[in-house]
Amino acid sequence: MQLLQFQAKWATLSLWLSLLLLLGGQPTPTEAVIEDVLDIIHIVKEVTTGVLKAWDVVQSSPLAANIEFPLMREKQRKVLQRLKEVSRQIDETEAQHSQYVALAIESVNNFISRNVPLMAKMNEISDTMNRISSRYQQMQNYETHKDKLEMSTLITFAEWTVSPNAYSVHHLMERLHLTLLGNGNDEKINSSSSNLLSQLAASYEVSADEMCHTKQSAQQFVYSLYTDIALTELKGYTMMEFSWMMLRVYGRGNFSQEAELMRRDYEKRTERTLKLLKEVMRRSDRIVWRCDPEHFVLNKTYDEVTRLLQGYIENEVDLNADETCRETCSFYQSTRSEGCFKEYFCARQPKCTGRLYNCQFVDSDMWVCPAARNSTRRYEYIEYENGRVLGRRQRCVRGTTKVDSWWRYLFWHCSYCFCLCDEQGLKSDRFFNLRESVADVKKNNVVTGLRFVKRNRVFHLQIQEGQLLPRGAINESTLSWKPVDEYKIYDRNVAKGIDYHTLSYESRSIDLDDIMKTDDYSFVVTGLRFRVLGAHLNLEARLTEFDFTKGELIQPEVNSVWQSNDNTDVSGERRQKINIYNADVPTRSVVTSIPMSKHNQYIEFVNSGMDKDAAQSTVPFLDIQDVVSQPPVPLAGIGLYYKGRPGYGGFLAPKIITYDFTPHVQVPKNIN
Repeated sequence: MQLLQFQAKWATLSLWLSLLLLLGGQPTPTEAVIEDVLDIIHIVKEVTTGVLKAWDVVQSSPLAANIEFPLMREKQRKVLQRLKEVSRQIDETEAQHSQYVALAIESVNNFISRNVPLMAKMNEISDTMNRISSRYQQMQNYETHKDKLEMSTLITFAEWTVSPNAYSVHHLMERLHLTLLGNGNDEKINSSSSNLLSQLAASYEVSADEMCHTKQSAQQFVYSLYTDIALTELKGYTMMEFSWMMLRVYGRGNFSQEAELMRRDYEKRTERTLKLLKEVMRRSDRIVWRCDPEHFVLNKTYDEVTRLLQGYIENEVDLNADETCRETCSFYQSTRSEGCFKEYFCARQPKCTGRLYNCQFVDSDMWVCPAARNSTRRYEYIEYENGRVLGRRQRCVRGTTKVDSWWRYLFWHCSYCFCLCDEQGLKSDRFFNLRESVADVKKNNVVTGLRFVKRNRVFHLQIQEGQLLPRGAINESTLSWKPVDEYKIYDRNVAKGIDYHTLSYESRSIDLDDIMKTDDYSFVVTGLRFRVLGAHLNLEARLTEFDFTKGELIQPEVNSVWQSNDNTDVSGERRQKINIYNADVPTRSVVTSIPMSKHNQYIEFVNSGMDKDAAQSTVPFLDIQDVVSQPPVPLAGIGLYYKGRPGYGGFLAPKIITYDFTPHVQVPKNIN
């Protein structure tokens, strides 16, 4: 009767235990065909059900100590055969999760190296888990050699496993639970200062390098850690159940009450830990972004908007149609190059055919080092007679050119001005795609990752897509980057403002937002697009309703919405501008970039600093690294952010917001 009651309770308990392992990934299609129980969502339920079924073998066993030996052997063989089936399921699940668990554990070891108390706790947990796993492997070896084992060997192992002492598996599981949660009531356990899981999650969130290494959001990181612990506890539970069975098979007693007490302890530990897990997950960040690479490589790890606003030297006489020198450089805040007076320096450099802005006087005479002819730069550096150097002074391959201002009619000084040139041309890549990019929803695909790419001088925000599976898993074999539209801006039927946006002095802002639904957890990202809102590039996400349990999009052609943040810098809820002033090229920074923006801000593409780079580059650069999570999961949202360091131009980059699994971790109200 007790066993039947436990089976009924366990049917409920197994369902919510399975949620503990939810983010660990999904078997490949080939594996899934072999046996449905390989699905991680059902593994705990399947294992515990398999263990309980094994009791059927021993229910009919006589309890007398003088049971015939051949019958004992037959019962032993059947029990160990059931053990083999259960062990296979646990091993396959552990192998499936090993990559992500290893990343999480490696990350922990990295960021707790200077936290002695935290490191001591992790060492204790690691030691306890290793002891349980070691005994579990020993039990598996017994199963492998079941036909050659002595009866006393199995009895000794079983008694050793369940005996009430400091070396038993039961004690090790209690120790593991105590180290993870600490002492105290549930309210104290849920506080970040009292339990190890909360402390590790908090430490992980402030360790940006580790997040970029694991490619896991803080919530995924917590799941990975708990997956390892949950599988270890499942091993311990399995060992104790089979130990009680084996002792009964060999007539050492009934042990029904002992097994029932063990199950109750297991239930209580699991319920307590689930409450903690749910609370830690609720507080954990779900954003994934990329850190700087070890080495910056143009067109591989980053790309640039080019010649949007670029430093340009022009004499005042050529800044007006009258060829006069009556004003100062600062008079010319928005003008054009009107000519080339007597073919002075203007004839020895490529002319700015666009508009010139913010002209200023630096010094009368200078030496100019021109850039290579195929470069998007105009100058490598400029050295003035007063000693001021714009850019980095270095060996000048093409040789410096002496440029001197002059007097005209003894009254007018025709000065060389330093202006900013906004010039469209073949060397100016300043276009952003406005066409939408949507996952193949007919194949039940959703967006799983983002990256910037440049095709034919047009920047695209490319999506990675993958097939959605039940309970928020992704079929990893279907992951692919959706090809972007490789049109050219001069193609027939391609229109400015419809297919692409052109950055200019008047329209060069981009909004930095986290785009997601904050009041509905039943939507995932299935597409994106840029639009022009005012003078800003603004990101929109296509969100589609889905069935979490079935893993199916619900009529995506009907139940999809375009989500955005419509605030502008002149709206009621004002956007905050991130200013970049006199910034150096970001790839020259010796320290890694960190996020420097938040939701509802914006940034303008501007010229790099005069002194640091002669204003020859456009910043921020674009980070073009893949932004994906491991394991891949559906996304609740996407976003753009700005990262960098003070004094440097930084990078514009995409980020992903992983689906929030917290609402699906449900603790049963009555488990007894």
